[in-house]
Parts: sequence; structure tokens; C-alpha cells
Amino acid sequence: MMLELRQFKAAAVQAAPVFLDTNATIEKVCRLINEAADNGAELIAFPEVFVSGYPYWSWVMNPIEGSPWFERLCKSAIEVPGPEIQKVAQVCRQRKVNVVLGVNERSPVGIGTIYNTLVTIGADGRILGRHRKLVPTWAEKLTWANGDASSMRVHDTTIGPLGALACGENTNTLARFSLLSQGELVHVASYIALPVAPKDYDMAEAIRLRAAAHCFEGKVFTVVACSTVSEEIIEAMSASHPEARELLARPNSAFSGIIGPDGRVQGEALIDKEGIAYADIDLSRCIQPRQMHDITGHYNRFDVFDLRVNRKALTPARFYEGDAASQPDLNPAEFSVLDDKEV
Repeated sequence: MMLELRQFKAAAVQAAPVFLDTNATIEKVCRLINEAADNGAELIAFPEVFVSGYPYWSWVMNPIEGSPWFERLCKSAIEVPGPEIQKVAQVCRQRKVNVVLGVNERSPVGIGTIYNTLVTIGADGRILGRHRKLVPTWAEKLTWANGDASSMRVHDTTIGPLGALACGENTNTLARFSLLSQGELVHVASYIALPVAPKDYDMAEAIRLRAAAHCFEGKVFTVVACSTVSEEIIEAMSASHPEARELLARPNSAFSGIIGPDGRVQGEALIDKEGIAYADIDLSRCIQPRQMHDITGHYNRFDVFDLRVNRKALTPARFYEGDAASQPDLNPAEFSVLDDKEV
């Protein structure tokens, strides 16, 4: 069979959620999917934990002051699969688009345990994967539990082999390599704007640099989707901490766009402002650069380097009945196509 590689349009959403309002944010997600689909996009990437908010309080308050906000986040978190994701999946099926969406995912067996999760939905409405961020970054450890690698997989989609990582995971060389080694050609990197970074840290440039590195090393395309900090979020955080306004309003905190296998931005990128960045992707462009560097093929020494990835799903307990061990299935790697009656 001859090698056939797709050409398609990708969309990177740069926007803010309706802060801690899950239903309103899901409606916004559906509107943005329809807008991007109307403009010809077949792959639409959303920011990290877009449903429905990032714990900025962990950066501007102490843990005790932030605890009531944590409770609100837990109450607004969703289960995967669940009715909220079903609504998004139905739109994906209707518009025949692939979507990667960041959510706060609540554990089905723990009301105070939530995960920073990326949900990948295929153009037929199937939930292809649910990836929980492996290690929450810095102050995020006050909010999210560690994920596992049970769904660190590259998915076969209508636009090609698709993988995704959340924010700081795109700095994790081994996590990125594990996706490349599965044949990833299109990567989604989801981020949040983090204006509270050190004063000499350019968050927008850091996001672009990390995406460019993955593209250049792996000879792949990356769709970067980053959230923005809305006035609603700033007001909520500054109501009790006035200094939060200055921290959260710093410029150059969000970057969204599409980067090619040579590490250069394709089309027009967005910095700070809300919108959707688009670019045309031709996966054939991933071939020629690999003649020089193919780090998952001829340009490596697998007799020297040995990467092992534990895909075992982590569960709180294992239950034994007789000689057989059973455990909850916490890895919905694939779900059936949704029926309209289910939504």
C-alpha cells in the first residue's frame, strides 16, 4: 500500500473559559468548534483545563486562603466520560472534526481528587483517549493528582497520527519521545497563560520555544492552544488580593499557533488576545527532514538507549474474589459512537 499523508487545516483556540461555570464553558466550546469548522478546520485544539478554569489562586494566595477555591473547582469538575463530554462529542461527529479539549476531571471514586486531563475526540464522536497530566507543575501540586501513562498513546484519526501533552509535559523529553516513538505526526500542546511567572520570564516565547523544539526534534507539526486570563478571572482573584491584578495582567503570557517540522510558525500566531489561529498542514513535509534526523528510527542507537513506559493504570485498590483480581476500569481508551438520544 502506498503511503498517503493528509493535507488539512488545523485550528488553535486561544480563549478564556467562563470561570468555574462548567455548563457555560461547554456551550462556549461547542460554539468555537462550530466556528472553526465553518472555517474549514478538521483538527481543533483547546487550552489546558479549559473546562472550566485554572487554579490561579495557588499562585496568589496561600493554601488556606485558596482552599475554598479548590472546593469550587472540585464541584465544577467533570467525569470522563460524562454528559458534558457527550455534548462536545456530538458536535464533533456532526461537524466531522477532531478535537483535543483540556478539562478538570473528577475521580469517579474521590470527590476531592481531580486531574488535569486532555480528552481526544475523533471525527466520528468517539472518545479516543483521556490523558491525565503526569506531574502537576510547581504550585499546581496543590490542586491536581498525578496521572499515569495508561492513555499516553498516539491515536489514529482522520487527519493522521495524533498525540497530546499538557503544558509542562511538553518540557518532559521522555514523555515527548514516547509519543514520537508511536509514530506521532501531529502533536497538540495545551497551555494556560501564566502571567505570575518571574519578571524576566517571557511565557509566550517559552511556549513557542518548547513547541518548536518538539517539532524540530521529531519532524512533526504541533498545534499549540493556550488560554487567556479574562477580566472575570482577574476580578475574582483580586477581590481579596488586590496585588493579583498586576500579576495576572502582565503581557506576553499566552501563545497559540501552529508550528511546522522545521520549527517555524505556520500562518499567524496569537499572543495574549482571544481568537482562533489557523494554518494548513501537509504531513508530507514530515518526510524529507527525517532523512537527516529521525530520532525514532535511523538516527538513534536503541542498543545504547532503552526507554520503558509503564502503561499500567493506577487505582486506589485491587479487589480479589477467589483467585481473580478485579479493578475499576479507569482507562476509557475508546468508547462507542454516541447516539443522539444519549445527549
